[in-house]
Amino acid sequence: MPARTFVTFGFVLVGLLVLPLQVGAQVGDTTGFLAHVSNEYRVVPNVTYHVASNAESKLDLYLPRNADGATPVLMYIHGGGWVRGTKESNVLRVLPYLEMGWSVVNVEYRMADVAHAPAAVEDCRCALRWVYRNAEEYNFDTNRIVVSGNSAGGHLSLTTGMLPASAGLDRQCPGDRRRSWSTGNLSTAELKVAAIINWYGITDVVGLMHGPPGTSGNFTEAWLGSGNDRAAVAERVSPLSYVRPGQPPVLTIHGDADSIVPYDHAIRLHEALDAAGVANELLTVAGGGHGGFSEADNLHIYDTIRDFLATHQLD
Repeated sequence: MPARTFVTFGFVLVGLLVLPLQVGAQVGDTTGFLAHVSNEYRVVPNVTYHVASNAESKLDLYLPRNADGATPVLMYIHGGGWVRGTKESNVLRVLPYLEMGWSVVNVEYRMADVAHAPAAVEDCRCALRWVYRNAEEYNFDTNRIVVSGNSAGGHLSLTTGMLPASAGLDRQCPGDRRRSWSTGNLSTAELKVAAIINWYGITDVVGLMHGPPGTSGNFTEAWLGSGNDRAAVAERVSPLSYVRPGQPPVLTIHGDADSIVPYDHAIRLHEALDAAGVANELLTVAGGGHGGFSEADNLHIYDTIRDFLATHQLD
């Protein structure tokens, strides 16, 4: 499927999200894009990838019909403070990757009212393992998996891509956890992603737990629960706990006026990754809050994503 530019794509996405679609040319572009997607993609909804806490965690697949070879994969994880949100409500965020001809795996996970931390982290790691286990059936290129999400989903995209197997949060995932995906040899299998695109995600859960009023502290308390070990759990699920050399490149997008997840989370992650020698970029949205960025900001963001993917040979 021929890929268009990310700029066109960002234009279409912004049009769908924030513009009134009154200009004829824009309507034509959007209609043409939607017709293209409907002809070129098939949707496989509500695939169960994990069962825990008497709950089925599901994902939706958006798959190119006529791909020439294995396709790169966007694994998208929705936000909502670990207490709310749905995969369906975030589907517009994956449109740019559909236009590029990628496969998309849109993931849900257990909310705090079903299971406290680290359940959501475990689920998303299991979703990544599901992608590996089903790569042949769905034509996934496991060397080109990009994981992304916003807010709590940004946090989960970071933990999904950064956690080592030794963290022990993959233990309940279904499937053979000791078979090397690349060689078939029996060994401890590390789940790897090619890159992480983090939209204003939480990087220090401990700090957020003790954050000032007006931040996501209440959501964090709901997710961590009231157990005596909650501080240790918060440390265990904090992306900053896992920064080390050799990790996938990370692009972080964060508004410097974010009142929910402090901008400091992005700065500290950027500095820690720099110190570890991990390729990463921090795109600061000047005056930007917790998402809801302007048309101009969104166009700049998607242009930056395009360049980031190209730099790491993922476009």
